[in-house]
Amino acid sequence: MFADYHVHTEFSDDSIYPMEDVIKDAIRMGMDEICFTDHVDYGIKVDWDSGREILYRDGEPMANVDYPVYAERIAVMKKKYQNQIAIKMGLEFGMQTHTILQFETLYNRYPFDFIILSVHQVEDKEFWTQDFQRGRTQKEYNERYYEELLQLVKGYQHYSVLGHMDLIARYDEMGAYPFNNIKSYVEEILKEVIRNGKGIEVNTSSYRYGLTDTTPSREILKLYQEMGGRIITLGSDSHKPEHLGACMEETKGMLKSMGFCNFCTYDKMRPVFHEL
Repeated sequence: MFADYHVHTEFSDDSIYPMEDVIKDAIRMGMDEICFTDHVDYGIKVDWDSGREILYRDGEPMANVDYPVYAERIAVMKKKYQNQIAIKMGLEFGMQTHTILQFETLYNRYPFDFIILSVHQVEDKEFWTQDFQRGRTQKEYNERYYEELLQLVKGYQHYSVLGHMDLIARYDEMGAYPFNNIKSYVEEILKEVIRNGKGIEVNTSSYRYGLTDTTPSREILKLYQEMGGRIITLGSDSHKPEHLGACMEETKGMLKSMGFCNFCTYDKMRPVFHEL
């Protein structure tokens, strides 16, 4: 099974990759299944029909997915390419604790197959700009990140997997933060994830970012396995053609070497297991 479960298109504010082009590229690559997971980040971005002013950054609108158009486009693509590739509808929920109710409302509007729960910002401050880290010690911003993630998995259930679970590490200009310093937070988060029948993703963008470890780290993956975690999805976090489906075989091999036996795709929010 060749599947990519973290894919962005022109419906995300940080991509101009047309959805149909993604599908055609995936078919050419021999992909069996693809799930679109375009960005929603309440607190930072607004909905197109919100009535609020939409700001632009680097020429791109800071807006969430145009949901009705997105759902309709996916329905059309499913029908058009039904004999060539399985297409699933998802979203990447860039959540914060104060935006939970907005995501609950959105989730109830559409029949999703798959939802990634990610934390891209805390207190409406983004990581990639260093706005969140600025004024905090490395200990403070790492602990605050994991505290937010823990509260989310305790307070929200309509998701499938945690996306790039240790994302803060990608944007940590102070270097690698010792795993033992945040291990207790990670254990509590994974305990909730496993208890609630959810999973985590392995995000293969770590290869293109040139990171020294996987995303999430091998230490997190090892802990997840030791705690009995079984649900894992694989996603490229693609925004451009050269990202799509990247490094899936390497990642499967790495997971197999760690003792994992399966990875998952999703259908109507239910995991489907496949042998690695």
